[in-house]
Amino acid sequence: MLYFPPEKKKPRATPCWPDVFVRRAAEARSPLLQYYYGGGVVDGDTPLSKVLFLALDIETTGLHPGRDAIVSIGAVPFTLERIFSSRSRYWVVNPGRPLTPDSVVIHGITHSRILNSPDLMEVIPDLLAVMAGAVIVVHCRQVERLFLDAALRKSIGEGIDFPVIDTMEIEASYFRRGVRYWLSQFFGLNRYSIRLADSRTRYHLPQYRPHHALTDALATAELFQAQAACRFDPDMPVKEIWL
Repeated sequence: MLYFPPEKKKPRATPCWPDVFVRRAAEARSPLLQYYYGGGVVDGDTPLSKVLFLALDIETTGLHPGRDAIVSIGAVPFTLERIFSSRSRYWVVNPGRPLTPDSVVIHGITHSRILNSPDLMEVIPDLLAVMAGAVIVVHCRQVERLFLDAALRKSIGEGIDFPVIDTMEIEASYFRRGVRYWLSQFFGLNRYSIRLADSRTRYHLPQYRPHHALTDALATAELFQAQAACRFDPDMPVKEIWL
């Protein structure tokens, strides 16, 4: 495999997340969000080696947060050195609407499974408790951020925001940008898929069943550990890669 170093980029303008949490805690009307934001988040200068991460994956009825809904959530806490499998959580929730045949094929959750499953808002307190104090790690932040935000806006009239590290964005920064990407296209070389399974293959990680929220969360945690080992200094401040 041809290797290209990452393109040198201008520093990214990212929120000062501790300040955001202080402000959002003061503004929040919902006790759930007051609790979550009140727990704070690590300082941006904290080295990656000292951060508690939470890999998060959400499976949905479709791709549009405005009209589709969450059907399952997987959460796996970890650090750069260890995955806390015994503290992992998995929820199947009733999306409040019929499942589409296409979504059933993708995530394998059937109508009979969701009939007796709780509403999302019944598991949100547990989910926020698991998320509290952790930096969230996802593979494609648009899914987890946008769907959770849309679901809370619909249920309690307030959305949610939180810092994320996006393993897909990390892969894209190495393989899908700049001169090296266009050269690879021009010469017909591998375009470097940044899907979760394909990204894991580059780090010689095992393949898991896709589109199961808990398994995908575990796969994302392992991928970030591998990315951190290969790409980053463990003493690098977390603010350099969170979004």
